[in-house]
Parts: sequence; structure tokens; C-alpha cells
Amino acid sequence: MVTILFHSTIFGPIHSRRLGTSLGVNLSPNDGKICSFDCVYCEAGFNSQGVGTTGFPGRNHVREQLENKLAQMKADGMPLDVITFSGNGEPTLHPEFEYIIADTIAVRDHYFPQAKVSVLCNSTRLHMPQVVRALESVDNCILKLDSAVTATMRLIDQPNSPSFTCEYLIPQLEAFGNKCIIQTMMLRGNHAGKHIDNTTAEEVDALIQAYRRIGPRQVMLYSIDRATPEADLQKVEKEELETIAAKMRENGINVTVS
Repeated sequence: MVTILFHSTIFGPIHSRRLGTSLGVNLSPNDGKICSFDCVYCEAGFNSQGVGTTGFPGRNHVREQLENKLAQMKADGMPLDVITFSGNGEPTLHPEFEYIIADTIAVRDHYFPQAKVSVLCNSTRLHMPQVVRALESVDNCILKLDSAVTATMRLIDQPNSPSFTCEYLIPQLEAFGNKCIIQTMMLRGNHAGKHIDNTTAEEVDALIQAYRRIGPRQVMLYSIDRATPEADLQKVEKEELETIAAKMRENGINVTVS
């Protein structure tokens, strides 16, 4: 089942429920998916649909497309809150990611200096110095932690690497501290004959301990909003998310729910 969402390098602007008016940047192919996770809830579908034929967009192409779009938006008097790197896979896998971020900041400063640059990152490349440098340079470094229990995280996110664990990941997130925002998808359901539920008391307690160790600027709790490649998943409604968030706030964590 092919569910690729973005067929261009620059898309939008769209309204993001977490970030506002957002212009998207897709550093993955526009006819395939390249990701180091294979999340059961990914709106772009499973990795099995393939990487496509177009490959990563070149650095110069990204800058040119972004500059053209920003110039047009400015001439038209359109508002812009944020430039967001997301798309059909993990943006930090792009071999020129660090340079593209630097280009983006320069172009942003020229056309919309008040707009933020955000990166939605699945946290699998935080061992790469060039990725860390780039992420530390943006306004909103949004890093994924869907569970602080390795078995649950691996069931939800399905990392490509068999050695990717919470014990490996959480110290890397801690190194970012208040420079990062942590994004956590709350859900329940079933996949490959196994039950998924990261809303249990055990799971929430583990997340609280991880958040306290990491010390992020903010935690974003959210749930399913679009069709998912795994059909047997259930959205956690906002009222329940608020109950979970309240417990986290009691532990000194800055949490927003969307």
C-alpha cells in the first residue's frame, strides 16, 4: 500500500496543529520513502513501498525551491510561522543535511526572519556529530521518544537497527537537554500479533523518568490524526492525553497536548 504524502521538495504552507502556519521541506525522494524507522503509525506508510526512483533532492535544488517559495510568499503578503523539515522519511538521513540546514537559516533570515526553523527527527542519528551540529542550530529541534521501554519502542517505531534501544537513545537525548523538544505519540492497538499500549501506568512512569533525565524544553504529547499503515490502531482522545499530561506536569515537566 503506497501512501506517500509529499511529491515535492517544498510543500504547503499548511496548518500544523503543533507549530502553526508551516512550510514543509521534504528531504526524501518525492516518489518513495527513506527512513531508519518503520513506525506502525507513519502517515507516509511503511518502508516496504520502496525508496522510489528520484533519490535525495540535491542541496542546490532544495535551496532554490525554498528561496523561490519564500520570495513568492513574501510578495503575496502571506504569513509564515515555521519552516518544518519532515516529509517522506527521516530528514537527517540526507547526506547534505547539515549544509541544507545552514542554507535554510540563511534564506529564512532574508525573507522571514521571525519564522522558526523546525526539524521533526526520529532520534536515530544523534550519534553523528554533523547531525547534532545541525539540530543544535535550529529553533525547534523536535526529537522522538515514543516509549522509554525498549520492547514497546521497538514495536511502535520498528527501527532498522537491531541494536537501537532506549538505553542507547536516552543518554543521547539527555545531551540535548533544554535545547530539544520531545515528541511522543500515544496510541494503543495491535501489530504483527502483538499488543501495543504506551498509555499504561508503567509506560507513563517510564516516560516521566526519561523526561526528567533528559530535561527537554517541552514535551509534545499527541495521538493519531490520519490513516495509518497498521489498521488496528486506536487514537488516544484528547481528554485522556490531558490526564496523562497532568501527571507529567506534577513531576515538573512542561507538556503540551494536541
